Amino acid sequence: MSTGWREEYIENRKDYIKIFDECLTEKYEGDTTFLEKHICKKIGIKHSHLCMSGTDAITFALQSLNLQSDDEVLVSSFSWISSASPVQHTGAIPVICDIDLDTYHMSLNSIIEMTSKKTKAIIYPHLFGNMSDTTEIIKFCKENNIIFIEDACQAIGASYKGTNAGTIGDVSCLSFNSNKNIAGISGGGSVLSKNIYYTEKAREFSHPMSGGKNSKMLIPNARIIDYRLRYMEKWQLHRQILADIYNEAFENLPIFIQNDENVNHNYHKYVVRFETSEIRNDIHKKLNQNGIPAAIHYPNIIEEQLKPGFITNGSKNARIASETVLTLPLNHMMKKEDIKKIIKIMTNDQ
Repeated sequence: MSTGWREEYIENRKDYIKIFDECLTEKYEGDTTFLEKHICKKIGIKHSHLCMSGTDAITFALQSLNLQSDDEVLVSSFSWISSASPVQHTGAIPVICDIDLDTYHMSLNSIIEMTSKKTKAIIYPHLFGNMSDTTEIIKFCKENNIIFIEDACQAIGASYKGTNAGTIGDVSCLSFNSNKNIAGISGGGSVLSKNIYYTEKAREFSHPMSGGKNSKMLIPNARIIDYRLRYMEKWQLHRQILADIYNEAFENLPIFIQNDENVNHNYHKYVVRFETSEIRNDIHKKLNQNGIPAAIHYPNIIEEQLKPGFITNGSKNARIASETVLTLPLNHMMKKEDIKKIIKIMTNDQ
């Protein structure tokens, strides 16, 4: 599925060549604090530390908690694998919570059900660039001394009632992978927090001189991300305009869409849900046969991807989502005509 970055590079090639030229002809000492400051200002957070990926950012957040082998961490049953696999990397036990079908986010009822005396943290992903009300979940976490790790890897630029993604966690994580709304040329990630403890621990864990792994961000990558951050609001508005065309077309059809007026959705992915897997699969096949690269996010729930050693209750809603959702093309370089063509194919209005 196209991310739009190839087209964007061609459009702004002169700017990128200038950046590459400066990186190759000027002396840099590896200082990327300019991007950390830009991220803090853009997100509205006090501290940031850059690393090589969103996966590393989540891993460092977990490592800062000094987890033991019998400690448990709550994770979502419906997300990219990196929202859960770092738990096993740190030696703790992933405890898989089901989702709410309206948001695809972790269900408060499931969180309460799956919490035990061994629960030390939760990794909460804002899936597809959508956000939802986490007030009760955060309250529950505070009452039970559970560290809230906000996985905002898909949600840069999104907000809920004016509260930005990346600012609600005890510690939060971003990704600049090539498929993200703001992407580097070689991935990238960031640990964010109001508490400098978490970003300083991430700095320690990401440097081999401190006994950590080599997870530093290279200057050219930081410069590209810094450049692209300047256009985040402009590109996000364009995504929202395109998403509104989808939303209007599907409003009176048996297709579930996310359209919460409280959410400033970044539309990292435009995901719809059908009544049955048979309908989803037929539409998916039809689009692909017409050269439209629709995709399924995610065809397998987390239980089907992790190594043995996790705890689950079956994740009924996550399985329903996995069998019935479809991701339609949407990026910041697409045109309205592109979206209308997809709609015509889906609705047989050709």
